[in-house]
Amino acid sequence: MPRPDADAPQSEEFVFEQEFERDLAAVERSLAALKQRYAQVQQDQATQAQLQERQKALKQQLQRQRSTEMKAELQQIEMQLDELETSLESHLFTWGSLKESFWQIVRFSGLGLVIGWMLAFAVLQSPKPEPSANPPTPSGPTP
Repeated sequence: MPRPDADAPQSEEFVFEQEFERDLAAVERSLAALKQRYAQVQQDQATQAQLQERQKALKQQLQRQRSTEMKAELQQIEMQLDELETSLESHLFTWGSLKESFWQIVRFSGLGLVIGWMLAFAVLQSPKPEPSANPPTPSGPTP
């Protein structure tokens, strides 16, 4: 008959291994998403550089000769640059990246509030010094 004590460490080890495998899979997924996001950012930055060069060239050509086609292309490039800039900014600031910091701020400010209340309660509940039986006499001249 097997002892229950012998099964407990094995089951805990099994649970630990399952949790470890789950966490490892989550880290691998996060790494794959990060690599994909990094590749997208690099691609967007390269496209942005190309569009900026084309925009600069079109502006120089526009100064020499006025053309509605060039103006339209310039406007299209500016719109694409705005979209790329928005895309690049959205990759930097996501709720997922700010979520942990947000909850830490909430937790520690709440903890500070509780500690402050406890200190205020302790200070307000401490006994106040009682006045002495002999009141001090003024040291100045008496009338």
